[in-house]
Amino acid sequence: MRTIWLASYPKSGNTWFRMLVANLFATEGKAVDINNLPERGGIASARGPFDHLTLIDSGLLTHDEIDCLRPRVYEELAGGAQDDEYDRFGEAPPIRFVKVHDAYTMTPRGEPLLAGTRGADRAIVIVRDPRDVAPSQANHNGCTVDEAISLLNDDDAAQCAKPGRQHTQLRQKLCGWSGHVASWLDQQDIPVHLVRYEHLLTDTAAVFARALAFADFPVSAGQMTRAIALSDFAELDRQEREKGFGEASRAKGGRKFFRRGQAGAWRDELTERQVRGIESAHSVMMKRLGYELSTGTGVRMRGLEG
Repeated sequence: MRTIWLASYPKSGNTWFRMLVANLFATEGKAVDINNLPERGGIASARGPFDHLTLIDSGLLTHDEIDCLRPRVYEELAGGAQDDEYDRFGEAPPIRFVKVHDAYTMTPRGEPLLAGTRGADRAIVIVRDPRDVAPSQANHNGCTVDEAISLLNDDDAAQCAKPGRQHTQLRQKLCGWSGHVASWLDQQDIPVHLVRYEHLLTDTAAVFARALAFADFPVSAGQMTRAIALSDFAELDRQEREKGFGEASRAKGGRKFFRRGQAGAWRDELTERQVRGIESAHSVMMKRLGYELSTGTGVRMRGLEG
């Protein structure tokens, strides 16, 4: 069983990529149910598989204690271990595409949280312009854009880490947007393939095909064409409007998961001050990834404050 991590900072296109993969196997020209993907993988931070495979109630452990055990869980899953969630669809394909929002970090014991080569063969790293990530994350979390930018800029930020409550997922260290991307691109444990969300939008077939080739996952031209058509944003939006989406945030004020699905929408969603706040914190990584800075270039933005 080969495992491919689909690694990204939250709200960077990971879910859309998973829909594309799922729709490779759609039958009778019907899009897969967004709430019932025929996949073995889910998300690496899921609490259920951890509890099942360790035989420990993770609610009794600290975040650091959980992190020390997580590499063992990924080793077992990569070796073919199953639980009720992973075995829902009977015989599994020889490859698992697994969503990961964790930065590539080390456990308190000094080993890769995701178990290095024992946890996965490769990683497809999906990145998105942080200026588009911020308003999308604000919408998802039900917070202000300024609060989303603070999270984006916080090297110590983590998901599912609030004290006094048990989240459905395990803690995920984000390490800020730049730190998150760097952690994956600069690690030397497993090969990585970079996908820019903006390129996936404009040339879906070519970018998706290269990512699948990297994963050594051959598909036919017909499968590719069908998957792209069935994963169209309008179809995803239609399904969410009709029956909701299980991955949508339950946070107070959280809104639809599939929002705009556009590149460059930040130009009419962020103020100049907010753009400066993002670019000043992430200019080095943005330039490394080919994102042009706008501060001082006269690019139109929504206003000075807001």
